[in-house]
Amino acid sequence: MNVSTSWNGQIELKFDRLTDENRTILAHSYARAPLKVQRPFYPEPDLCQTVLLHSAGGMVGGDQLSYHIDLAPASRALITTAAATKIYRSQGEISHQQIEINIGANACLEWLPQETIIFNQAKYQQDLRVNLAPGATFCAWEIVRLGRSASQETFNQGCWQNTLEVWQQDKPLWIDRQRLMGKQWNSLQAANSQPILGLFIVIGRPVTTETIEQARALAPKSLQGLEYGATALKNGIVCRYRGSDRAAAQQWFIALWNLMRQQYLDRPACIPRVWQQ
Repeated sequence: MNVSTSWNGQIELKFDRLTDENRTILAHSYARAPLKVQRPFYPEPDLCQTVLLHSAGGMVGGDQLSYHIDLAPASRALITTAAATKIYRSQGEISHQQIEINIGANACLEWLPQETIIFNQAKYQQDLRVNLAPGATFCAWEIVRLGRSASQETFNQGCWQNTLEVWQQDKPLWIDRQRLMGKQWNSLQAANSQPILGLFIVIGRPVTTETIEQARALAPKSLQGLEYGATALKNGIVCRYRGSDRAAAQQWFIALWNLMRQQYLDRPACIPRVWQQ
């Protein structure tokens, strides 16, 4: 008898706003192994911080993880992960993570997971779709490490696929598709032999030319001469990084988050406690 060793994990989250108390609560939470939802934190009275945990330590070939997240109108939430996500090498099957997020009118979600480490010979696909109601804001980042570069491992075998779609009233606001085969790792049009790829995006708020210039100026000096950039969207901003310094990339993304947050929430960034552990 063949027994599957793959995981079929699932998370469902629903955030509601208590108007009388001017705060957001995690009204519904469901998790199926290996995924877990930690107790929410409220470092800001009107915003709920939630930490997701992968108890198995990482994804292997054949693992299927799904997330369904709903934010009620005018609610505010931040979601992050307890640690880096590890994608282990696969003998054939793909590890797949599917995320669907619905953000109600005038609500705000900050989707800020810690980095994803894709081992050499891994096969990984992530599909993230956001449905944005009028007046809603979506702030997100993703930092991907191709290969265990700290151990001098390069990503020269395997496959990484990533799709991010943001829709509003059945119209696409942003669609970003990336696909990298290990044999393309050193291609100029792909990773250019760099182990760290980063994306930061805010959609739902107009961005001025001055803001774009500020975003570029916030890049740490250690990034000068490396590949990074900031571009205005029709109703937002997208910033990218390609290089070898994860800490510097994250430092820039936190500075960008702080800059943009003062526009869409009128307050500075509030660092999740789990990042400081």
